[in-house]
Amino acid sequence: MRESESVKQRLLACKVVPVLRFDDSAEARFAIDCLVDAGFGSIEITLTTPHATDLISELRSRVPGSFLVGAGTVLNTTQACKCIAAGADFLVSPCIVSGVTKLAHDAGCAALLGAFTPSEVLAAVEKGSDIVKLFPASSGGPSHLAAMHAVFPEVAFCPTGGINAENKNAYFDAGASMVGIGSSIIDRQALQTKNRAKASAHAKRFLQIAGVA
Repeated sequence: MRESESVKQRLLACKVVPVLRFDDSAEARFAIDCLVDAGFGSIEITLTTPHATDLISELRSRVPGSFLVGAGTVLNTTQACKCIAAGADFLVSPCIVSGVTKLAHDAGCAALLGAFTPSEVLAAVEKGSDIVKLFPASSGGPSHLAAMHAVFPEVAFCPTGGINAENKNAYFDAGASMVGIGSSIIDRQALQTKNRAKASAHAKRFLQIAGVA
């Protein structure tokens, strides 16, 4: 099994991947610690977060090798190279970005290209995307995912955008292999008060609902 395929399988086993998008790197660092405490096996740090590659590098250096560190909102190959150098295990793009999958696979990383329409899904698959990020998931909802899954039953879909504890299982029922969950995975009050125990307990609910905790 090639290394990128191994990362893909480990990522799919996580089922729920927190997608962190913060305006402040200190808040992002606190959220990361809470999610690790909660028992998550992977985290995606988006490049819109200040000093994102530094956070990726820092996290990679202090978590076990079994923990998957991802880079999100990768929009070009320059960013992809920097994320790989920082130690990212998988690269996520909100759209189809040429060259990202080859760079990822050459480095033993998995690649998740974003798509929304049938043509985009097919293009992502043809580019070698290991998992297709259905984005923004909330625009079409579970019914849109179900329609895509019916046409592409062999594709591993990861709907992202607008997923929360209440609707998450509806996406799994519609054919999701895993889901990306953003801001709802962090209790904002706990974040503001730096209540690590409360924030971790809130996040752990998502794993419990998915049956992986």
